[in-house]
Amino acid sequence: MHYLLILLMALAFSSPAWAQNSNFLGSIFGQPGGGQSGGGQPGGGQLQPNQSTQGKTTPPSGKATLPVSTPPPESVGQISPEPQQPADTAANLNSQVFGAQLFTGAFARKGPTQFNPDYLIAIGDSIRLRLWGSATFDDVLMVDPQGNIFIPTVGPVKVLGVRNQDLQGTIEKAARRAFRANVYSYASLAEAQPVRVYVGGFVNRPGLYNGTSMDSLLHYLDQAGGIDLERGTFLNVQVKRGAQVRTNMSLYDFLLEGRIPQVQLADGDIIFVSARQKTVTVSGLAENAKRFEFAGAELNGADLIKLAKPFPLATHVRVTRNTGTIKNLEYYPLDQAGSLRLINGDEVVFTADKRQGTITVRVEGEHQSPQEYQLQYGTRIGELLKRIEFSERSDVANLQLFRQSVKDRQKLILQTSLKSLEAAALTARSGTNDEAQLRANEASLILQWVERAKDIEPAGQVMIAKANLRDELLLENGDIVHVPVLDGLVLVGGEVMFPNTIPFESGLSVEDYIQRAGGYTQNADGSKVIIAHRDGSFTESNEGFFSKAPQIRAGDHILVLPKIDVKSRQIAKEMTQMLFQLALMAGVVLSL
Repeated sequence: MHYLLILLMALAFSSPAWAQNSNFLGSIFGQPGGGQSGGGQPGGGQLQPNQSTQGKTTPPSGKATLPVSTPPPESVGQISPEPQQPADTAANLNSQVFGAQLFTGAFARKGPTQFNPDYLIAIGDSIRLRLWGSATFDDVLMVDPQGNIFIPTVGPVKVLGVRNQDLQGTIEKAARRAFRANVYSYASLAEAQPVRVYVGGFVNRPGLYNGTSMDSLLHYLDQAGGIDLERGTFLNVQVKRGAQVRTNMSLYDFLLEGRIPQVQLADGDIIFVSARQKTVTVSGLAENAKRFEFAGAELNGADLIKLAKPFPLATHVRVTRNTGTIKNLEYYPLDQAGSLRLINGDEVVFTADKRQGTITVRVEGEHQSPQEYQLQYGTRIGELLKRIEFSERSDVANLQLFRQSVKDRQKLILQTSLKSLEAAALTARSGTNDEAQLRANEASLILQWVERAKDIEPAGQVMIAKANLRDELLLENGDIVHVPVLDGLVLVGGEVMFPNTIPFESGLSVEDYIQRAGGYTQNADGSKVIIAHRDGSFTESNEGFFSKAPQIRAGDHILVLPKIDVKSRQIAKEMTQMLFQLALMAGVVLSL
């Protein structure tokens, strides 16, 4: 008997036919139905659609409980959108084409299902249904190929083609037919039908893309990398179903007015982007200095002004006509630009033909006057100083001027020097393998240092304190005049043990101040010490037997530069130059 039981068990687990026969196995082990919760129903333990393992029960209260099943975390066939490609995003962000910024990956992301009252229920949609009262039910039902959902006790309910806003009413009517009273229902669209949509024509990556029937056209265009900026149009995007064109969309309507057609897509629909139409390029003093499309033979100048939105300071328009190899230039006042007739390929530049009437200058620091001044264009710094009321603690002898144009030039100089240093580090030659490895490690450190140096912003200071014709210097819009305070302090920074601010004492040398800051660090180069003065000038400390010691003044900034420990003399020279530039332009000591 023992051997017979083992044989029967082996056959049960090896034969599909025997494994499905639960009554046979149950008779052997004394459990009807093989221990499954099928309740003796036909089919053994197999569940019918929308049927739980508990079957239908009646609680003590007499309330019927309909079968409830827990939906899987993700519907079968659910598909995820394709991610945006980094190359597509970068190209669209940096493009001068009006509207290219739409396609940077934001529309390609999958979002939650939104309520669209006009959405028509389709095959494959998921509907959340809840019943309560004398009967309870809570489940997610899928619309079957016949367009029905099956509700236990109620039966099949036709929902195909029902508007989203009418879904609740349709379910209520069906529930009332099965339950006369004391049953309440709630129905909502849980998830729209997953679809695959073809995106073709002039897009960056034509193909078949995933989404749902409720997703917008921008969702699929964004997945395809957006419109081909050199060949595709923003004015004519079609949605086709077979040979029928269901809608035509202009992306300019969305960009300028926020209008976009709500098209319910189906599996196999085609989004087609037509060829680019005529264009006009705008540059200069305009909010939207971009390339614009237009559909007709000509573009009205007034329409272009609405699109480009020139700045208030723009006074004239320069038009370069595209007439082939020879380009004709035309120049008009802005108030006459509305009557222009622009053609394909024209270039329009909005310019300011006259200087601004006024400039704005800020006065900061130790003074008792207003901080901002509206001055006539061409005002000199001497005229401004006459209007400033200084205090007893104002350091008038060391006035500071900070200018944006100087800051920009300093930034350009630093960038050029950093590029040169970068190239020198990457192209350094090596004679042996060991030397090559050493060069590679050294280059890695230098490149890290270069990346940190790129983030440093120059001060943009103009040295005016010692200028003979200081008062004749013309002010620029955005200038900042800073009045230092007579605080009697000396700053010591860079490669010292304790960077600090030290009270000024007449007669102390540079070395004295450095020692009061804890002395040099191990990385310090004692031969490279810079004294930056408040007026923007500087002195290099070279305290030797034949050299004259620099004189320290109140308000000075002593900067101790680091050692340059690299094998290449050329790289060492360029790094030394960079350290001096950073110290003088930004007051920063950046260690390697």
